[in-house]
Amino acid sequence: QLQVVESGGGLVQPGGSLRLSCAASGFTLDYYAVGWFRQAPGKEREGVSCISNSDESTYYADSVKGRFTISRDSAKHLVYLQMNSLKPEDTAVYYCAANMYADRLCPPRSDYVPFGSWGQGTQVTVSS
Repeated sequence: QLQVVESGGGLVQPGGSLRLSCAASGFTLDYYAVGWFRQAPGKEREGVSCISNSDESTYYADSVKGRFTISRDSAKHLVYLQMNSLKPEDTAVYYCAANMYADRLCPPRSDYVPFGSWGQGTQVTVSS
């Protein structure tokens, strides 16, 4: 079964940093476009960032541009989301998704439906 697994969340103070990781089970992320999404309580899921599998181009939502960075670690077959200068409004469950077709995932739309189901996500809480 093809699955993605998110990790790296936690509790951090405003202005702090976290690095989220997206790993795959049953396939290799290296050949897929990968997107990050987040969902805060009472809000719909929103696209945060993505990285293409064709030209490694990246996309960022305006709300995170300049603070978040998406990248690949091909040696470890992971995709990271480095989050700096975190704000309370970044608090959410963060999910990753993979798609062989970059144009279906980048930019990441709020109505995106992944193959199978969403993973469990990783909780990010920004609070003092």
